[in-house]
Amino acid sequence: MNENMDPGARDRGPEGWWHSYSGVLPGWVEPYFGLELSAEFIADFEVQAIPGLLQTENYAKAQIGFGDASSEDAVTRRARARIARQDILRRAHPPRLQAVIDEGALRRLIGGPDTMREQVRHLIDMAAHPAVTLQILPFDVGGHAALGGPFIILRLPGPDAREVVYLEQLSSAEYLDDTEAVDGYLRVLDQIAAAARPPAETPRILQDVLAAI
Repeated sequence: MNENMDPGARDRGPEGWWHSYSGVLPGWVEPYFGLELSAEFIADFEVQAIPGLLQTENYAKAQIGFGDASSEDAVTRRARARIARQDILRRAHPPRLQAVIDEGALRRLIGGPDTMREQVRHLIDMAAHPAVTLQILPFDVGGHAALGGPFIILRLPGPDAREVVYLEQLSSAEYLDDTEAVDGYLRVLDQIAAAARPPAETPRILQDVLAAI
């Protein structure tokens, strides 16, 4: 990452909606919220879990509960912060979201059967959102270009338009904005999108997953 780059400079600060959640959010996540709020395009590849912008609150609580949140109240507030991020998809001109979800994330019962049924139904609804392109990467694809793990690419508009890759680990996050690194992730995105099932097949696949829960 460019050491002079401040990832959330555009929107971070007292006016950011996430300011009231700062006591329970990991510090490395808050700059990401500013980038996401500004982005005109977001690509999210997930292996273990449903993308945050597409999660239900119950699913978010269950997933966050496996982490290092200090209390039930902290879990609830983190989950509400995650759900608050989804307001960008309700804007008059939302960012385009391209999400590719590994089948494993759909088969893992986070929160139990009821929570997963609710979550999969929500994905079916979101697959019809005009700004959302949702694809499933099935097990039968075998090996693929993104075996290294999940990633998010954000395209920021304006005179200094650029793309940023966000990589989150257990206790830190990395922001990449140098051209070579970003181009590498864009190529991987193209490859996994080509390997995944077409978006038109997503509702049927999700219905099959729902029936199996």
